[in-house]
Amino acid sequence: MPERSAKAEWTGSLLDGKGKMALGSGLFEGAFSFNTRMGDEPGTNPEELLGASLAGCYTMALNATLEKNGTPANSVHTEARVFLGKDDAGFVIKHIDLETKADVDGIEDAAFQELALATKKGCPISKALAAVTINLKASLSSGSA
Repeated sequence: MPERSAKAEWTGSLLDGKGKMALGSGLFEGAFSFNTRMGDEPGTNPEELLGASLAGCYTMALNATLEKNGTPANSVHTEARVFLGKDDAGFVIKHIDLETKADVDGIEDAAFQELALATKKGCPISKALAAVTINLKASLSSGSA
């Protein structure tokens, strides 16, 4: 299996410093700072990239699961919202809300819910984030059975 990489650099103090993160593929490089992470200044942050990783992995895995079930999806859209907070030890990812909507013909909602939950448990990024509560809300688009 291929190895994937990313890199980050930080210069300056925590509050006034600047950083940049880049994907090994070269397809993304973004600036980040204390205020893009803890405030609302435009720019990226590690939590946003973590959410993108989970949303991307889950979407692809759900699509594959539905296909293996004989009910291939016309489309799957997933959003991940990552909540950073504090506990007694410091900053922590408190939880992640994962919301997915799938347009799938020929599947009942109960069967879809079962597959969606199983996919959350089996997605490689979900497994890597096992220490974090991931709340899943899965729904079928209006065109679904």
